[in-house]
Amino acid sequence: MEKYKRFAVYYAPRPGAFATAAAAWLGWDAARGCAVPQPDMPDLADMTAAPRKYGFHGTLRAPFRPAPGVTGAAIAAAVEALAACVAPASCPGLRLANLHGFLALVPDGEPGEIQRLGAAVVEGTDVLRAPLTEAETARRRPDRLTVRQRSLLARWGYPFVMEEFQFHLTLTDRLDLARAETVGAVALAHLAPTLPRPFVIEDLCLFGEDGAGRFHLIHRYALTG
Repeated sequence: MEKYKRFAVYYAPRPGAFATAAAAWLGWDAARGCAVPQPDMPDLADMTAAPRKYGFHGTLRAPFRPAPGVTGAAIAAAVEALAACVAPASCPGLRLANLHGFLALVPDGEPGEIQRLGAAVVEGTDVLRAPLTEAETARRRPDRLTVRQRSLLARWGYPFVMEEFQFHLTLTDRLDLARAETVGAVALAHLAPTLPRPFVIEDLCLFGEDGAGRFHLIHRYALTG
C-alpha cells in the first residue's frame, strides 16, 4: 500500500463484459495492472492517453495525497467502513456525451442517487487527505472556476463536488468536434452491447497511483449501508 503516492475512490465496473470492453477501449486494465490491446482505430492510443493512466472509472473522491500520519492501511479501513454505511446508487442507464470536448459516458436519467453518493464519499473521506499545496491549487486553474467552485476547492480539495458534481466515465482526451463525432460512433459501437441497464454503483473502489503515474484498483468494497 505504501508504494502508492496518491489514492482515489472511484466507481469501476465489476468483472464482466462491460469492464472488459471499457478496459480495452482505454488500453489499461486497472484491476490487473496491465496494458491490454485496444480496438483497431488510427490514433486511438493518442486520443485516450490521459484517461488511460487512471483506468476506466467514475470519480467519487478525486486523487489525493494522504494526510500526515495517515497510512494506506488506514485509508483502506476508512473506505471499507464508509462502504458499510452507504447504500448503492443507480440510474436507468448510461449514454455517450461530449463534455466540453472530451467524450464520456454519463447517467441517462435522474442522477439524484449518484449525486448523494458522491457527496457522502467526499464528506466521509475528507479527513484522509493532505491539504492542497499552492502548486496543486494552481493546477486546478482557479481563475477559470466560478466563485462557488473556488470555495469547494478550498473546502474539499476539488472544485467539482456537491452540487457541482457531474458523474462521468471518461473515454477520450479533448477532441475537436469532427473527430469527436467519428470517435464517438466507434466508442458507442464498441461499448453499447455491454452497457448496463440499469446502471448501478455497487462498490467503492480504492485506487492507488504508482510511481509512474498509473492507477491501480487496490480493493473493491461493496456498498451495504
